Amino acid sequence: MRPIENPPNPFHEAHLEWDGPPPDARLELFEERCKSALSRNESPDLAFRWSLNPYRGCFHACSYCYARATHPYWDFGAGTDFDRKIVVKTNVVERLRETFERRSWRGEAILFSGNTDCYQPIEASYQLTRRCLELCAEYRNPVMLITKSKLVRRDIDLLARLTQEADCHVAISCAFSDDAMARKVEPYASPPSKRIETLKLLEAAGVPTTVALGPVIPGLNDDQIAEVLERAAEAGTRHASMILLRLSDPVLPVFDQRLEEAFPLRAAKVRSATRACRGGRGFGERMRGKGPRWEAIERLFDVHTRRLGLGVRETTIELAEGTFRRPSPQLALF
Repeated sequence: MRPIENPPNPFHEAHLEWDGPPPDARLELFEERCKSALSRNESPDLAFRWSLNPYRGCFHACSYCYARATHPYWDFGAGTDFDRKIVVKTNVVERLRETFERRSWRGEAILFSGNTDCYQPIEASYQLTRRCLELCAEYRNPVMLITKSKLVRRDIDLLARLTQEADCHVAISCAFSDDAMARKVEPYASPPSKRIETLKLLEAAGVPTTVALGPVIPGLNDDQIAEVLERAAEAGTRHASMILLRLSDPVLPVFDQRLEEAFPLRAAKVRSATRACRGGRGFGERMRGKGPRWEAIERLFDVHTRRLGLGVRETTIELAEGTFRRPSPQLALF
C-alpha cells in the first residue's frame, strides 16, 4: 500500500452536501491492489457466504462498529485511524470480473458492505461500488447491500435493474430516530431522517428494502425502536431486523470513550442495561443466555412489526439464484 494525495471533495464532485458540520480530522487514503474481490464467510452465525468491500476503514466513524477490530491487522489503530486512514482497493472491479469469468462461479449472492460501508463519502469520487454493481447487472448476479449513506440514491437505477433482472435487496441501517443523538454516536453517517427518505425512494423504484435496527444500545436507543419502525413502514419498507450491541476488545474503549463524552449522565445506565440484556455479561463478553431486558426488547420489536405488517428478517437474507449469465462475446458485436 502507498499513501496518496486526497482526492477533490467527493461531495462537490457528486453534487452532494455534508449532512452535518465537516470533520476537522485529516483524511489519509491508501491505494491497494487486492488479490480477490470477494471475502468468504465461514461463520454459521452470518447469513451470507460472499461479501465485497471496496474500502477498509470507514469515514462514518460509528463508535460501535465491529469492523474497527480488523484495522489493526493493517498496522492501523481501531480508533481515529479506522475513521481517517482508509484503504482503497483500486482494482476490485477487475478482480470481480475475473471471479465471474471463472467456471467455478455459479452466481451466488454477494453482500456489499459485509465489513465497512461501500457508500462512504470517497465512493462519490472512486465509484468502485457503482462499477461493481454495473458488473453484477451485466452478469445478472444477485446482490444484497447494507448501508447508512444516502449516497446509495445515486445508484437506484442500477439497483432497480438488478431487482428486475436478477435479485437485489437493500438494508438501510437505522438504529436511531433522533438525528441529534445519532450524530453523537455515528458522527459522519447520514442522519436517520435521510435514511428513512432513502428507504422511500428505493421502494418507489421497486427495490425491496429492510430497515436494520443495529445495533440496539440498551439504555440509549431502545426507546426509539417503535418510532424507527413506524417511519420505515410509512416509507414503504416491508421488512425489519434487529441486533443487540456487542463490542470486541479493540472496539470497547472507542465506544466507551464516546459514550462518556457524549452521554456522561447516561453512561452508567447504558452499561447496566446492557448487562441486563446479556445475561449479566458486559459489552465485550459472550452472552450467557438472554437477559430479561433483551427479552422485553424482543417482545416490543415483535409487537410493533406485527402491528405494522413488517416481516422480520435477518440482517442479510436469502436471494434468488440461478439468474447468473456470462455475456456472450458475440452479443458485443451488435
